[in-house]
This record gives sequence, C-alpha cells and structure tokens, in this order.
Amino acid sequence: MIARKPVLSAVLLLLTTALCAQDKPSKSRGGTHLAPAAFAAMQNIRPENIEQQTRFLSHDLLEGRGTGQRGGDLAAEYIATQFALYGLKPAGEHGTYMQKVPMVGITPGADTRVALVPASGQPLDLKPLDEYVAYDQTQQPESNIDADIVYVGYGIEAPEYNWDDYKGVDVKGKVLLMLVNEPPSDDPKFFTGRALTYYGRWVYKYEEAARKGAVGAILIHKTEMASYGWEVVRNSNSGEKSYLKLDGTPKLKSAAWIHLDIARKLASAAGMDLDKMMADAQSRAFKPVPMHFRLSAHMVSKIRPFESNNVIAVLPGSDKKLKDEGVLYTAHYDHFGVRTDMTGDNIFNGAMDNATGCAIVLEIARVYAQAPQKPRRSIFFSSVTAEEQGLLGSAYLGKHPPIPAGRISLDLNFDDVKPLGSPEQVEVSGAERTTFYPTLQATAADFRFAIRPDTFPEAGYYYRSDHFSLARVGIPAFSVNEGVKFKGHDEAWGMAQEEDYTKHRYHQPSDEYHPGMDWTSDAAMARFGFALGWEAANQQHSVGWKKGDEFEKARLASQ
Repeated sequence: MIARKPVLSAVLLLLTTALCAQDKPSKSRGGTHLAPAAFAAMQNIRPENIEQQTRFLSHDLLEGRGTGQRGGDLAAEYIATQFALYGLKPAGEHGTYMQKVPMVGITPGADTRVALVPASGQPLDLKPLDEYVAYDQTQQPESNIDADIVYVGYGIEAPEYNWDDYKGVDVKGKVLLMLVNEPPSDDPKFFTGRALTYYGRWVYKYEEAARKGAVGAILIHKTEMASYGWEVVRNSNSGEKSYLKLDGTPKLKSAAWIHLDIARKLASAAGMDLDKMMADAQSRAFKPVPMHFRLSAHMVSKIRPFESNNVIAVLPGSDKKLKDEGVLYTAHYDHFGVRTDMTGDNIFNGAMDNATGCAIVLEIARVYAQAPQKPRRSIFFSSVTAEEQGLLGSAYLGKHPPIPAGRISLDLNFDDVKPLGSPEQVEVSGAERTTFYPTLQATAADFRFAIRPDTFPEAGYYYRSDHFSLARVGIPAFSVNEGVKFKGHDEAWGMAQEEDYTKHRYHQPSDEYHPGMDWTSDAAMARFGFALGWEAANQQHSVGWKKGDEFEKARLASQ
C-alpha cells in the first residue's frame, strides 16, 4: 500500500487538473485529511450534470414547482426517482422517499375588504397587491376585524439586547403597525451590528404579535430595510399561500404588509410624520403609540387542505458505532408555481432559486453513492418543500427528522447558487458559530477559496433559508455559496450580478435557465460541499455550536 501511494496521488492530480483546474484543492490538503477514495469521488462531480438537472427542474413543464401544485409534486417525484437510481435508501415514511407534510393553502378571496378608518373623516380603502397584501393565518374561510391600530416600532422584545418595543403595554385585540428589520447599529454586541438577526425577520414579528394576543400585524415596507422591492412582496404574497396545519399556536387574522406610500398617508392623516416615527423607533426609550386609526377588514379566504412532501434519502454509514449519526444535505425544490392572475409569462420557473441548489444536492448524492468507500456517519439528502412559503418544509423536517436531531452532526444547505464562472470566494455565514469552523477554514484553504463575510448582512440571509429551521432544533447548520469574486472579474462585478438578479429576476418569472451559463461555480460549490460533508461525517466527535450561541441551548437539549 505504501509503495502505491505516489502512483495514486499522480492519478488523482491528473484527474483534478483535467476536471476542475479552476477550483482544485491543493495537494498539501492542509487539515482536511480527505481520504483518497473520497478525493477521487469528488472529482466525478460534473458541471454539465448540474446544468441539466437545473434545466429540467426549471422547465415550463414543471410549472414553477408550486407548493401543493402539480409541478411541485412532479419535482418531488423526480428527485425521489433520482435518489433511487443512485442506489440511495429511502429515509421518508413507510419505506418511501417521501415525508408527508400536512398543509393548508389559503387564497384571499375577491370579497376581502381592508380599510384604514380614522377617528373622524373618510376611511382609506386599500387596493390588494398594489397597496397591501394580507393573509388570514387562522385558516378560517371568513374573519372580521375592527380593531385599533397601535404603532410598536420594530415590534421586538429582546431582553438579551435590553430592547423592548412593547414596554408592557397590553396589545391584546389590537392591530400592530411595525417596521421590518431591526434597530440599525454597527456594534456587534447590539443585534449583532449590521447583520440581521431573527428579530428583524417578518416571521418573528408576526409570531410575536400573535403571542401577545394581537389580531393583526401590518409591516411597513421600505426597500432599503427589507432588502427587496415591493414587487417581491407582491409576488411572494399573491395567489395561494401555504401554511403548516394548525398546531395550537396563536395566529393572526391578518398578517399584512403595506406599501410605504400608504404608510405615509396613514401617518399624515393621524397627524404624525412617518420619518420621525421611524427615527423614534431606533431608541430604547420608544413606547407604543396609538394611531387613532382602526383597521376594518372582512377577510375572505379559500381554504384548501393538502399534503406536500419532503424528499429524504440516506447513504448508511460504514462505522458500526457512528452510522446511527448523520450529516444532512438540504435544498428546497419549491418555487411559486403558476400565477393565473398574471398576464403574459406567469410561470415562476425558479431556475436559480432553487433548481440550482437541488441540482447540486443531486450531484453530491450521486457521487457519494458511487464512491467505493463510504463515510463513517450516515449521509442524508433532503429536498424540502415550501421554503418560499416561510421555510415550512424544513420546519417540519426539523421537528420530524429521519434520526433524532441530536444525532445529526451538521446540515449543509444549498440555495440560489448562480452559474457565474470560477469562484475565488465562498460565503458560509453562520459556520463561524459552530465548532466545525476550523475544519471549514482548512478545507477552504485547500480549495484556494477566500472566506467572504456575508455580502449583505443587513438582509439576514441566515434566517431566510432552510438551514435556519434545522438550527432552531439545535442542528449545526449553514448554507454553502459562492462569494462575489470570480476569476477574471473584480468584486464590483460580482456585486453587480447579485444586485441585477435581485432587481430583475428574484421571485419573478424571469428567473429562468438559459443556455451558455457558466456552471463552473456550481460544480465548485458542489465539490466544496462534498468535502465538508465527508469531513464532518468522519470526525471523531459530532459538531456543536460555540459556547453562548443562540442555538447552543437547543443542541444540548437534543442530546
């Protein structure tokens, strides 16, 4: 065996040079200690495979892979078939690859009426989609609201940051008007500085309002604060929206957004200045402010119970003691489907978001299955549903994992990996919060990748993709993606590509596959993710959260 190592190394070097000259790990291998068999398997990742999987999954025939729609179900069946063809074992329910997720689809009815009513004067009737979007989370066909509106700033209660926008005020039965995002700061000890925390996410704000007994919550949209324009809010909240079946947690009769122009009209009619209101909300001294307006709403909803599916497969581990533990790869397969209320191109193909992530996980699964040597821990692959509806599929997976959450060492998620060429950076925001980070740093060095901090920390991407659902139940988790520096281009070019995508294609029908895209980057992220997963699966000890992290408590409770 010793005498054959130089020959094997030479063969692997030739493979590396031929297949991934742009993103090969260095032969020194730093601290990764990737086994020769794993190194060889990694080189079988093909950019053309990722391209063709993306092309198919984002084809018009799959109708935008809508949750609870025909196209979404076809995508799930296709992914399950691919797992079966690779020889992976089913890890869903009843010996299948499918994990059924009980859901309810809610479509606002044409008879819905929403108005802002002042103490005196004419009510302001709001136009759906243009001026507001709203869903009744109670899953009732009809709900009526006639309640006072109270402005609660950012709508955050965070004792660890000595912040409380509610100040003990009873808001039961009220409608809460609030800002998206969180108080701005460059202090890393205050809401982690520029980086958005979960407190800034709209999901948290709705949850907190419902916990406090409010009947409704209205978020004021501002592009700079939300990190996306009104068009994204409109597209993400029109047509049917999916929810997990009610489980007893409190819900809002109206979970809404309003356009910034409407918020200004409301403030002005109430004798207030919206800019001053926003500025006042940045102080710890802020207290809830009655608006002297009421929300009058008749919420009419079409209710459609249905089941969607997470797709789960497993490659059993090789170690008798560790095979009961696992490493998890995730990517969501859903997008927004077909919007019948739109003219022209009304298929939300979701090529980048997230056919690319699914294609990467499929390709990683293929090479794991074909590797002559298997890792010590088991490797799970899951393509989850309803991410675009609020991380619902991954939330269900986190509560119903294929093995106990405490035995899952790491989740590596892939979401929206754009084919832009040969990457020189990776973004792995959240990885630094785990004990796995030194291994990741060594692996990135082997791949000659610089680790770039979150390009848009104020957007809170860590809390906007499926890894967050796994983190909430204690599983160390983060997404793997390229940075903004690509070979032959400067960082400004990469930033421009990201900004152009967000403005012109993100959550729009124009997010489509086109021939001629450069899939070098997606193959590079697949190889990098393969190496990270293999390392995590073969480490002696399971990955954990660093001491004091917000998810450490959940991790300890799960073990």
